[in-house]
Amino acid sequence: MTKHQQDDYQAQLSAKIQRIEQQFSTFNPPVLQVYPSPISHFRFRAEFRIWHDEDDLFYAMFDRQENGTKTVVRINDFAIASADINALMPVLLEKLKQNQSLSQRLFEVHFLNTLSGEMLVTLIYHKKLDENWQALANTLADELNIKLIGRSRGQKIVLSDEFVTEKMTVKIKENDTDFFYRQIEGGFSQPNAYVCRDMLNFACDVAECIDGNKDLLELYCGNGNFTLPLSKYFNRVLATELAKSSVNAAKWAIKHNNIDNIAIARLSAEEFSEACTGQREFRRLSESGIDIKDYDFNTVFVDPPRAGIDDDTLKILAEFDNIIYISCNPDTLFDNLQFLTQTHQIKRLALFDQFPYTHHIESGVWLVRR
Repeated sequence: MTKHQQDDYQAQLSAKIQRIEQQFSTFNPPVLQVYPSPISHFRFRAEFRIWHDEDDLFYAMFDRQENGTKTVVRINDFAIASADINALMPVLLEKLKQNQSLSQRLFEVHFLNTLSGEMLVTLIYHKKLDENWQALANTLADELNIKLIGRSRGQKIVLSDEFVTEKMTVKIKENDTDFFYRQIEGGFSQPNAYVCRDMLNFACDVAECIDGNKDLLELYCGNGNFTLPLSKYFNRVLATELAKSSVNAAKWAIKHNNIDNIAIARLSAEEFSEACTGQREFRRLSESGIDIKDYDFNTVFVDPPRAGIDDDTLKILAEFDNIIYISCNPDTLFDNLQFLTQTHQIKRLALFDQFPYTHHIESGVWLVRR
């Protein structure tokens, strides 16, 4: 780490801190908690184009100009990606160059890595993949000790698994506890594993401070990232998620981690609002043996998409004593808080630098009913 790198990182982080403090000052929040990122090797997902230049090929990205034009940028290493991804990139590229059947019409390479060292690589082609490709790809995967997937239009060839298994160590009631997750190829996972761990610890620290924990409702649960550690603080957890692949990953994680107080409902947040208010009945709930009326909720956890939370769901949230809100968009968070702070006050406000060197900001808020 050079002083210049450290100064660059601190400057961009300071700008984010200033923005959040100014934007949210209208709510009179407590002192902002800041969770910085490592300045390099923090990103555990990376995607590159493969550029073919006569007999050469290389990893590439595009530098887009204000006038709309773009130029190809050769990528030899990628400092923001994990150390494992950086180590694999040149080795994989050399192997591909040595075999025309693997490199011909190769279009993109995607890397998915974990803190525990697992690596899944997806090779995307503009050609049909045949048995010869599969045999060569199997050999490549064995030589590099990676999981490998081949994709082309209408094709997806999974050589072993289409997921990696991540291990997150979270402090639960003063004890370090390991949780295991499946991260699916092409599915959502937190890209900055180090800051993700900070976010989990923040959420658990908030949960530990809540008086008289009862049951927890979680909307947008994904693969169970927050669900698993938060379950240690509540009697029961009802978590909702719409994407089938994420629901299956969450169910695997619940079983693999031997947790017995979580139920998963395959509903969107909007559908849950309809079910909760009695506007609709959902067979997906009854088939899973879930009756919302059986729960005694006093806390809701939400980690919505960038668009934030819809008006009907906000009204549901306002009925809870405690709201833990993780946001990837400070503007929609600000809009949502305009409504929620009519009934709740902000007890904690946090900034998680999930995406260093970009304008993106991840935030965390704990709200308590007034």
